[in-house]
Amino acid sequence: MRITTTKSKNSESFYITKSFKNSVGKSSSVVVRKLGTLNELLKEHGPTRDDVMLWAKEEARIETVKYKKEQKAKSVQITFHADRQLDYDKQCFYRGGYLFLQVIYYGLQMNKICRKLRDKYKFKYDINAILSDLIYARVLEPASKRSSFKTAAEFLEHPTYKLHDVYRALDVLGTECDFIQSEVYKNSHFIGSRNDKILYYDCTNYYFEIEQEDGDKKYGKSKEHRPNPIIQMGMFMDGDGIPLAFSLFPGNTNEQKSLKPLEQQVIQDFGCQKFIYCSDAGLGSESIRNYNHMGERAFIVTQSIKKLPAEDKTWALDKSGFRRVTDNKLTDITELSGDDTDLYYKEEPYTPKTLHQRLIITYSPKYARYQKSIRDSQVERAERMIQSGNTKKQRKNPNDPARFIGTKAVTADGEAANIHHYLDEDKVENEALYDGLYAVCTDLLDDDVSDILKVSEGRWQIEECFRILKTDFSARPVYLQDENRIKAHFLICFLALLSYRILEKKLDYKYTCEEILDTLKSMNFAEIQEQGFIPLYKRSKLTDGLHDACGFHTDYQFITKSQLKTIQKKSKGKE
Repeated sequence: MRITTTKSKNSESFYITKSFKNSVGKSSSVVVRKLGTLNELLKEHGPTRDDVMLWAKEEARIETVKYKKEQKAKSVQITFHADRQLDYDKQCFYRGGYLFLQVIYYGLQMNKICRKLRDKYKFKYDINAILSDLIYARVLEPASKRSSFKTAAEFLEHPTYKLHDVYRALDVLGTECDFIQSEVYKNSHFIGSRNDKILYYDCTNYYFEIEQEDGDKKYGKSKEHRPNPIIQMGMFMDGDGIPLAFSLFPGNTNEQKSLKPLEQQVIQDFGCQKFIYCSDAGLGSESIRNYNHMGERAFIVTQSIKKLPAEDKTWALDKSGFRRVTDNKLTDITELSGDDTDLYYKEEPYTPKTLHQRLIITYSPKYARYQKSIRDSQVERAERMIQSGNTKKQRKNPNDPARFIGTKAVTADGEAANIHHYLDEDKVENEALYDGLYAVCTDLLDDDVSDILKVSEGRWQIEECFRILKTDFSARPVYLQDENRIKAHFLICFLALLSYRILEKKLDYKYTCEEILDTLKSMNFAEIQEQGFIPLYKRSKLTDGLHDACGFHTDYQFITKSQLKTIQKKSKGKE
């Protein structure tokens, strides 16, 4: 660095500047620090200009020494040899995306839960390392437990256990599944507040690649229509879409029977006493509604309009009496414009048996248009089936066009005749009556309709949780056979889902599941000559968000081993 001066009519200014070559290779300079004008500096470093220049050159020397020290600390020189082969069995590739999940894992204090299990069972393997690695691998590279062990070997922190320890740990995790869930829920409050005043509940099932029933693996109604034994899962989710608790039950059991045992566990072990229970119609029977009307609990459940008593169904299908949700204005929904996107409602008291409820019917013109377009295409398919003669009995599910095909097998005189297939216009018109309509029942008799509907609309998030478990985390098919280990498998999937959803919340729900998972999977590193690591991923707004949310950075051009240790400590909340 050197001293430069600039002169004007009335003054002379002194600067410390640094020379460099710009992008086109030409020399240029930049001002590092302005020292002041000659008149100002003479007062402190005079009495002559030579004295000021002498002082200024010493300042430039000090800045040069300081700059060189900084450059030496931040720059790394590594020598590569074009004629030197790689060492045998030398690992160079490492996964680093787990570091962001590790922040959640230790934030939930799962390491302390594992310590309690170790003290109880007196085993010697590191169950904390096993559980954490299985959770990280389930998010980053979902596969079997053996494959997860291999995936963990690519983490920046290597496994400290053997494969056989993993299977031993599964036995303990399965046995202590309920205890772990309750402890994790209590610890989740250390990360942030839980919206546990609204609890959503739903069920799904998972198939096994077996042909015969075994234990809880029973033949039942598979969500994926597979002819394999299944096991069912019931899950509670809080109002922010974060999983709360789950339970498993046999594949041939009515899912309504799964609710009360898990809800009792949530009330007793989790300490949740006051909440609104929300579910679809399949898990909103009269007995379930009565159960959630007790204590400080309430319910908001979907109601099937087709299953309403005749008088209530007639009222629900009547197009009159609707009000716009946003301003409560009485509206004739038969005269709405073709592009209307508002939501309309009407309500009445509803007491099918003994419980006083509130029946709310909503109408969405946008949803009505969608249902009509889907049905019109199904009617066209039904007509083509009739014309082609392809009218064999089909699955009569709600989306099967065969449901619109009618059959006549007698003449006008009642004599035997050839079977005649036709388009059942009456059935088409009957289904059209329900377009855009949706019903909700609740025992919240005084709450605002918009608040009730907002809670009900949040049910989509639990469906998304199940989709993530099955599609992104590959929770099925299940290859384990032991009941305890099966429970441990789903516990790991549940904790992986919980960790992901908390991370998603930390990112303010700005990114899709696909974007977050793809980014975490891409955040890999290459070790360079045992000196440190180079990131192999692209920096983006999402990676910036991950670093800001978790309190450390891995997006430097080079990360020394010392820096990496600091990052690992931060991810475990140790610094």
